[in-house]
Amino acid sequence: MSFKHLFKIQLSWTSKQNSADSSKRFYSKSHQIQIEGKPFLDISAAKAFKGDPELYNPEDLLLSSLVSCHMMSYLYVCSQNGIEVLEYSDNAEATLEVNPDGSGRFVEVKLFPKVKISNPDQIELALDLHFKANQLCFIANSCNFPILHEASCDAV
Repeated sequence: MSFKHLFKIQLSWTSKQNSADSSKRFYSKSHQIQIEGKPFLDISAAKAFKGDPELYNPEDLLLSSLVSCHMMSYLYVCSQNGIEVLEYSDNAEATLEVNPDGSGRFVEVKLFPKVKISNPDQIELALDLHFKANQLCFIANSCNFPILHEASCDAV
């Protein structure tokens, strides 16, 4: 039996003419996302696409979602396998390819999770569980590009 969950957001944007030349319409990319009961997210396009570089952009958020979901799935499978995780970090990268017509897509994501566990005898299992975590990750299962893992693991 599957369960469905509904997620809702509200996007707000207002036109702001950013060009002195009114014959060329340039729209601000900055906007706000509101999720009920949570602080507003101020978002823009990436700097490369004429956005505000101080704000989050959709590409940042997609990669952040993927990294966060993988970590939570990984912690879940570790708990299922009796592995005590002490620390987890990642320095992920996403490659976006833009076509001449302006369309584009992510073509690859690389995760570099660094994990510290309590039992040195479980290092091999801890490394193998990244594959299972990727299979369970909701966000990874929603992506149409390869998600690669170059994991490392140490024990205290």
